[in-house]
Amino acid sequence: MLSRFVPRALAALFLCCVALVGCSSSSGGSSPSSRAAATPSWVPHGMATVQAGQLPGEALETLRRIDKGGPFPHAKDGTVFGNYERVLPREKRGYYREYTVRTPGERDRGARRIVTGDGGETYYTSDHYASFKAVLR
Repeated sequence: MLSRFVPRALAALFLCCVALVGCSSSSGGSSPSSRAAATPSWVPHGMATVQAGQLPGEALETLRRIDKGGPFPHAKDGTVFGNYERVLPREKRGYYREYTVRTPGERDRGARRIVTGDGGETYYTSDHYASFKAVLR
């Protein structure tokens, strides 16, 4: 009797597990795998992301200037970003460009920047390149 019960119980347990996993993965986009699928392939593994609309207003203004090709308020805007901190993926020199994001109350350029890549990548830093968030546009 026991020899017939154990295989049936294990089969029933397996089917319950399969059903539970199947239901949780079709929950409408809230699973980790669906979030990962929504993240562009250029975003480095483990890097935080931010929707463009969630950036500070000054960053949105900088993005608008970038999209229009200028004019830019600072002479360094649009110059090569060297990526010396190696926080962004390594690319050939000239791949990245940096743009100032105005910081209210600062007399100089402040610490906030937008960095763009030749492949369409956009990154935001509020701490002068110590960390970045990938901007999802």
